[in-house]
Amino acid sequence: MQTSTQGSVLANRNFRLLFGGSTVSALGDQFTLVALPWLVLKLTGDPAALGLVLAAMALPRAIFMLIGGAVVDRMSPRRVLLAARGVNALLVSLLALLVWTGAINMPLVYAIALGIGLSTAFAYPASSSILPQLMEPTQLAPANALIMGMRQLSVFVGPLLAGLVIGTGAHAAVTRGPADAHGLGLAFGIDAVSFLASLGSLMMIRLHTDDHPRRTQGSVLAAVAEGVRGVWADVPLRAFILYVGAVTFFVGGPIQVGLPVLADTRLDLGAASLGILMTANGGGMVVGGFLSKLAARVVRGRLGLMVLCIDGVVGLGLVWLGTVHRTWSGAALLATTGVLAGMAQIAIISWIQQRVSREMMGRTMSLLMFTFMGLGPVSAALAGGLLKFISLPALFAGAGLTLSAIALGCLANPVLRGIGAPLPAEAAG
Repeated sequence: MQTSTQGSVLANRNFRLLFGGSTVSALGDQFTLVALPWLVLKLTGDPAALGLVLAAMALPRAIFMLIGGAVVDRMSPRRVLLAARGVNALLVSLLALLVWTGAINMPLVYAIALGIGLSTAFAYPASSSILPQLMEPTQLAPANALIMGMRQLSVFVGPLLAGLVIGTGAHAAVTRGPADAHGLGLAFGIDAVSFLASLGSLMMIRLHTDDHPRRTQGSVLAAVAEGVRGVWADVPLRAFILYVGAVTFFVGGPIQVGLPVLADTRLDLGAASLGILMTANGGGMVVGGFLSKLAARVVRGRLGLMVLCIDGVVGLGLVWLGTVHRTWSGAALLATTGVLAGMAQIAIISWIQQRVSREMMGRTMSLLMFTFMGLGPVSAALAGGLLKFISLPALFAGAGLTLSAIALGCLANPVLRGIGAPLPAEAAG
C-alpha cells in the first residue's frame, strides 16, 4: 500500500517538477550554509561578528515573514517563490563574485545577508504553501516524506561536499581576500548555479491560483492579524508554536554559532570538520525520517509526547558536544541526535498541513517559520556575544540543559503532550 501511495504521488507531473528542482536547490543551499559562517570567521576571527551576520538575515526575515505569509495567501505561491528565489540567486552570485575577486568585506557581507533575509521571508511561506495545492489531503504525508527525505539527504551529502570544496582554498594561491577564498567562492558559485534548476522547474509548474487568485478583503496587515488570531484560537497549534519559539530562542543561536566555532578552534580538519558535523546530523535525520512512522505508531499518535521526550534527550547530547575534540566523535553524537529529531518532523508538518485550511496555510506556516528562522539568528547574535565572556563548552552546556529543562517542564502540559491525538476539548467541539 505504501508503494502504491508513493507511486501515485510521483505520477503527479507538477509534484515531480517541484521535487526535482527543490532537490538540486536544496543541495546547493548547503554550500552557502557552510561557506557563509566560514567566510565570516576567516574575515574577522570573531564569533560575535558571525552572530551579527546571522542577525542581519533575521531582522528583515522577522519583520516581513508574517507579511510574506499574507501575500502568499492572496497570490499564487508559485509566483511569489519564483520571484524570491530569483533574488536569492542574484545575491549568492554577487557574493561568489566578490569573494573570487577579493573585493569582499564585512559591510558587503552584512548588506547581502540583509537581502537574503528579506527574500527568504517570502520564499519559505510560499514553498510550504505550494504542496497542499498540488496534492490531495491523503497524499500530503507521502509527499512530505519524499520532500523532507530529499532535504535531509541534501543535508547528509551537501555539507561534506561543501567542506571539501572550501578546503581546496587552503592549497590555492590567493593574493587577495580571506583565507580559503578560492574554495569559498566556488562554494557560493555552486549554490548560485543550483538555483537555475529550481527556477526552471517553477516556471513549468501550474497552480489553480496562478490564473484564479483568491478573492481577498482588507489590507495585507489585516490579513496578517487574521492569521495570528486563527493560530491563537487553535489551542494545540498555538501551544506548539510557542514551544518552538522558546526552544529556538534559548537553544538555536548557540548551535548556529557554536558549531562553526567548534570546528574552527577545537577540531582537527578545519572547514571539513564543519561539513562532516552537518553531514552527520543530516544523515541521522534521514534515518529518523524512515523511522518516524514506526515511532508515531509506538506512541499511538501522541506526537507531542514524542517531541518533548526527544528534546529532553537531545539537550543532554548538546552538553556532551561541548566536550569533544575530535571530528568523528562530534559526528557520531550529532548523527544520533539527528535520528531522534528526524523521527518527529514529517509527522508534525503533515499534522499541521492537514489541520489548517488552504486559505490560512501561508500565514500559519509563516508564523511557524518565524519562530525558528526569525528568532534563531537573533539568538545567534546573543550567543556570539556570550562567547566573549564564557567558554564554548559552557555555551553548549547552557543550551543543552535549557532545552532539557524546557522539554521536561512542558511534559506537564496536557495540550502539548497530547498533540497528534484527539483531545477531549476537540472531541466535545
